[in-house]
Amino acid sequence: MDSISLWQFCDILQKTQQGIPHAKGKIYVQSQGIATTPNAAFNWNTFLQRSEINQSADNLHIFLLICGLRQVKDPLYLVGAFSEWHQEEPNVYLVIVGPEVDPVFTREVKAKVKRAAGVRLIAEMPQGDLHAVVKNCFAVVNSSVSEGMSAAILEAMDLEVPVLARNIPGNAAVVKHEVTGLLFSTPQEFVHLAKRLVSDPALEKEIVTNGKVYVRMYHSWQVERDTYQQLIRKLEGCSED
Repeated sequence: MDSISLWQFCDILQKTQQGIPHAKGKIYVQSQGIATTPNAAFNWNTFLQRSEINQSADNLHIFLLICGLRQVKDPLYLVGAFSEWHQEEPNVYLVIVGPEVDPVFTREVKAKVKRAAGVRLIAEMPQGDLHAVVKNCFAVVNSSVSEGMSAAILEAMDLEVPVLARNIPGNAAVVKHEVTGLLFSTPQEFVHLAKRLVSDPALEKEIVTNGKVYVRMYHSWQVERDTYQQLIRKLEGCSED
């Protein structure tokens, strides 16, 4: 099922409260809170070496796709187009990292990635190491067919890394094109936007700055914590009555 934006949900909630007056004051909306903890001891050069990425390539650009290997995440969507780009520009790489959720589909992914120049497949990593990889990569990619609210996108924004996301409702709810990230509808458009991002440091800086502000304003883990603490105290008060 396609997701809706927080603003659309709030509009639905407001209309619901108007239709059900006794629900007023009993419904709360709290967006997902985001906290990132990169492992300070993580060795980026060792990671590149293990991933068989040419560290000597001039101006290396790593695009990171974080997803479980299952069809809804569509990890193969960009592989062909990206591989063609890598053959033109050997300094760009696509790294797919995530757990092997669907064994049958995982075999298909491994077989295709093995034949694709410039594309690497990495096993699931501890969260701190993954956040360190995000912090060091050039951009985070989302190519899902359907998405709720992608934690990987929000974490990239929090870590001040650009985001390129497939233009689906769930992604478009948190990524505003050319403001907090870039949205693409085809593999060819992805490559076009990725090349633009690589060649335009001003655009990269603007997206990173706006993304960080967005997460702080709407996805603060402190606000989420405080909201739940207040609700618990209110419930405790009601139980005492």
